[in-house]
Amino acid sequence: MIHTETIKVKIGSQKISDITGKVEDVVRKSKIKNGLCLIFSMGSTSGIILNENEPMLLKDIQNSLEIISDSDEIYNHSENAISHIRSSIIGNNHTIPVKDGNLVRGMWQDIIVVNFDTREREREVVVTVLGE
Repeated sequence: MIHTETIKVKIGSQKISDITGKVEDVVRKSKIKNGLCLIFSMGSTSGIILNENEPMLLKDIQNSLEIISDSDEIYNHSENAISHIRSSIIGNNHTIPVKDGNLVRGMWQDIIVVNFDTREREREVVVTVLGE
């Protein structure tokens, strides 16, 4: 069985949105007991983080990305190259096991959408649950 839904969330530039509860709702509605949940953020300037939604940690991640991809640097793709680079580093998808109708994740693993773009965006996250 396959069940797919799209979650839409408006996010400011360089901001995050925790969608853990929304993804859990999709898994529940799917009625799939055991399988996989695929989470995919559409757009080349967004990312999906599977980690703790703790402000200081998220700031550390942002600071680390700044070291790797300096926003003051001059890039060939001048409009928002930094956004594309950060999305490429973080990635835009994750797969999480589903067992007994629930996501299998660690205590501190939240599902977070990041908007790396230079302006506010409505992000679409496709959630597909496969299994039995």
